[in-house]
Amino acid sequence: MNPIYTTSATVSGGRDGRASTPDGRLDIKLDMPKELGGSDGPGTDPEQLFAAGYAACFESAVRACARGGDVMFSDLSITAEVSLLTDGAGKFGLAVALTGSSDDLAEEQLAALMREAHDVCPYSHATRGNITVTLAPA
Repeated sequence: MNPIYTTSATVSGGRDGRASTPDGRLDIKLDMPKELGGSDGPGTDPEQLFAAGYAACFESAVRACARGGDVMFSDLSITAEVSLLTDGAGKFGLAVALTGSSDDLAEEQLAALMREAHDVCPYSHATRGNITVTLAPA
C-alpha cells in the first residue's frame, strides 16, 4: 500500500500531559480518569481519543459502502465504546463496541452496511486480530 495521508501527534507527560499536532489543529490537555487512579481532571484520555477517531473513520466507511450500493440516507451516527482491559498481571488490552444508529435505515440494512464497512475501514484493519471489535445497529 502507498500512503495517501500522513500525520503525527506528540504527547508530553503521558496520561497527565498534553497532546498536540505540528499544525496546531489539536492541542489538548490529557487527564487520567479516576477509574485508573487519576484526578479525573477536565482533559481527555487516550481511550476517548481512540473512540472518536474510530467512530469518525467507521462512519465514513459506512457512508462510502452505502454510496457504493446506492443506499440513500441522511441520518447516521456511530458510537465507539472503548474499554481498557487488564489481565490483573500487568498486561493491558482494548476492546471496542461499535454501535450504529439511523432513523433512515432498517436495522438489517444498517447491520449489513456496518459489516461491509468493517471490511474497508482502516481502523478495523488495524485492530483486526489484535482486539475484540463488536458491531451492533441500535
